[in-house]
Order: sequence, then C-alpha cells, then structure tokens
Amino acid sequence: MTSVLVRLNPILQLTDEQFLEVCRANPDVKFEQNSKGELIIVAPTGGETGNENFEMSADFAIWNRQAQLGFGFDSSTCFVLPNQAKRSPDIAWIAKERWEALPPEERKKFPPIAPDFVLELLSPSDSLPELQAKMREYMENGVRLGWLIDPETKQVEIYRPRQEVEVLQAPISLSGEDVLPGFVLNLQSIW
Repeated sequence: MTSVLVRLNPILQLTDEQFLEVCRANPDVKFEQNSKGELIIVAPTGGETGNENFEMSADFAIWNRQAQLGFGFDSSTCFVLPNQAKRSPDIAWIAKERWEALPPEERKKFPPIAPDFVLELLSPSDSLPELQAKMREYMENGVRLGWLIDPETKQVEIYRPRQEVEVLQAPISLSGEDVLPGFVLNLQSIW
C-alpha cells in the first residue's frame, strides 16, 4: 500500500487544532498534511523497514545522550513546518536552544518548528519521487541536513539547503557534519 491523498479543499480547510483532533480520533492511522491542506494517509512500514528504523534510532539516541546538544524524535512526531505542512520524518533532531525556545504548550502538540536534521528511510510502500519532494520541502522550510536512505538500491541522497543533492552509492557510514557534531551513522547493518 502506498500513501493515500485526501483532498479537502475547497470544501474544508482544517485548522492546526482540527488536524490534531483528527489524528487523536484515529490513533491507528498515521496522517500528514501537505502545504495545500490535503491529508496524507501514510502507509505503515514492513518488518525489515521497522527494524532498520529502530536500529538507526538507537544510534541517534546513544549519540544524543552523550552529546546533549539537542532532542531526537521518532516517526510518530508531527512537525508543523513554516509552509504549514505537517510532516513526520522517520527520525528528526532539533538543537537544544531551538527546542527549548518553544513554549511548553507548543512542545506538547505538533511543534511548529522545522527540525535541524531529518532522515527518511525508503520502504517498499513508499514512492521515491514523493519522498524526494518531501526532502526538498524540508530544505525549503529550514531543515539544515537531510538523509534519504534506500536500503534496496544501497543509495543515500544527502540534502543541504541551497545545494545540489549529493548521491552516494553504498556508503559505509554518514557523517552528521556540523549539524550533528561527532555523529556517524554506520550503514553496514542496513546494507
């Protein structure tokens, strides 16, 4: 199953609070919303992708606990981007000072902030062109570094603001650069 797009406009335009209520009323469904206000029903991942997400999240969590530079988020977290799209990357990270600048009530809902870093892992239920468009949207909305990882082709696309996408074939590891100082993601377990 791939993602399903539900067009609500011009009939209905959900406020942020209404979108939150739709998500709460349907806890077994993962929703996103694009900048046009269209609902996206995101397909669940399979077992292999779920395990790969888990393993990568563990690497990020260990680094983050040691570095104490920011806050990490899993794929259940929905962020309201500056263009009003509501997106849930597989892994996200926000620098400590930016996260702590948000009022506590905004942190409890869908935080209105673009992460500093995002990772999307292509699963069999995903469309590569749709994920590439999502990665471009992240960059256009303030994300500083993004990785799109395709385990099937062993390809990684690295996204940086105002730069061409860098494509790597079967890299052994990825560096967090200046966004995630000292972080290195080992990809040998995924390939």
